[in-house]
Amino acid sequence: QVQVVESGGGLVQPGGSLRLSCAASGSIYNIYFMGWYRQAPGKQRELVAGIISTGTTNYADSVKGRFTISRDGAKSTVYLQMNSLKPEDTAVYYCQIRFSGTGYWGQGTQVTVSS
Repeated sequence: QVQVVESGGGLVQPGGSLRLSCAASGSIYNIYFMGWYRQAPGKQRELVAGIISTGTTNYADSVKGRFTISRDGAKSTVYLQMNSLKPEDTAVYYCQIRFSGTGYWGQGTQVTVSS
């Protein structure tokens, strides 16, 4: 069984920072992709940032230059450093890992950017 657990969400003022963490455990091996998605009320879930096993990263245009994704392969953990947060970044953030052709999701963590 695979578990994916996110942490680090919360309430932050505009311009502030948060760091999300996602830890995967269980019967996992050769993780190919680890990524962060978000879903705001009334909107579709969207990819925010992803990183593959080679270390190559990609970002949504809306977060480029503000968010940074990184991973600790030995610990099957992925992080999302979010700086210069804006109210439009408010959403539930979900972590996904992929291996052996299957994606596994976490339960999500709420990020609220508001003054």
